[in-house]
Amino acid sequence: MFLGLHLRTTFLEAGVVATSLWFYIGFTAFVLAMLALDLGVFHRKAHVVTPKEAGMWVGIWMTLALLFAAGIYVWSGANNALLFLTGYLIEQSLSVDNIFVIVMIFSYFRVPKKYEHRVLFWGILGALVMRAIFIGFGSLLIQKVSWILYVFGAFLIFTGARMAVRREDEFDEHNVILRLARRYLRVSNEYDGQHFFTVQNGKRLATPLLPVLLVVEVTDLIFAVDSIPAIFAVTTDAFLVYTSNIFAILGLRSMYFLLSGIVHRFVYLQYGLSVILVFVGLKMIAADFVHVPTPLSLGVIVLALGVSIAASLVRSQRTAKIIATRKE
Repeated sequence: MFLGLHLRTTFLEAGVVATSLWFYIGFTAFVLAMLALDLGVFHRKAHVVTPKEAGMWVGIWMTLALLFAAGIYVWSGANNALLFLTGYLIEQSLSVDNIFVIVMIFSYFRVPKKYEHRVLFWGILGALVMRAIFIGFGSLLIQKVSWILYVFGAFLIFTGARMAVRREDEFDEHNVILRLARRYLRVSNEYDGQHFFTVQNGKRLATPLLPVLLVVEVTDLIFAVDSIPAIFAVTTDAFLVYTSNIFAILGLRSMYFLLSGIVHRFVYLQYGLSVILVFVGLKMIAADFVHVPTPLSLGVIVLALGVSIAASLVRSQRTAKIIATRKE
C-alpha cells in the first residue's frame, strides 16, 4: 500500500526536511481516530443532519487543515505551507462538483435523509483508501517516468475544456455499476434502517443502500482521476499531496450536508473549475520553462473559484426576483 512505497519522502520544493514513515502512520491514525469519533459518538443514531451541524463540522475540518498548515509552516517553511493550502483548495473546489453528482444519486435512489450520512461515511472511508493508493502509485510513477507529468497536464487541460462545455444531466439509470449490482446482488425492495444487508424469509439480501454506496464509491474514483493529477501539478511531494487530499476528502461529507440544498444555484461553478484545471494543466506542462510562484497559483485558484461562485449567486438572486415578479 501507499505507506509501504516510501520509507522516507523528501520535500522536493524545500529540499531540507525529510518525512519519515512515522509521519504517515501518525497522520493516518489521527484521521481514523476522528472518523471513529464521528461515527461512534456524534452520529451513532441515524438522523437528519442539519445545516447547523454540517456547518460546525465543516468549520472543524477546515480549522484542523489550517492548523496543520501552520504546523508545516513552523516545521518546514512558508513555501511548503502554501503548497499544502493550494492543494487543499484545489481538492475542496473540485469536491463541490462531486456534490452535484451525489445529490443526483441520492435523489434517484430516494435515499431517506436520515440515512445519507451512513452512506457518505463509508463512502468517504473507501475514498480515503483509494486516494492513498492512487497517490502512492502516482508518486512512484512520477519518480520512475518523469515525462508522465506532461501526460497529466494534457489530461487536465482536456478535462477542463470538457467541463466548460458539459451540461448537468440527471443521474444515468443505466450506470454500469448499477446494472452489475442489479444483476449479481439480490437487493430487497425496502430499506432496513441504515443497514446495508437484511434478512427476508431466511435469505440474506442487500438493501438499496448498498447499490447507492457502490455508485458513490465509483463516482469518487472517477473524480479522483481528475483531482489527484491536479494536485501533482502543484507539488510532487507525496506527503503534501496525501495530507491535502485527505483533509479535503474528510470535509466532503459535511460540505455535502451544508451545500446540498443550494448547490443547484452554483450555475457558473463548472466554468471556474474549468479555468482551475486548465491553469494547473498548463502549469504542469510549462514547469520546465516557466516558474509560476506558489502564491500566484493560489491567487489564480481563489480568484477563479470566487468569481464563479459570486456570479452564480448574483444570477440566482436575479432569477428569484424574476420569478417573484411573475407571480405578482
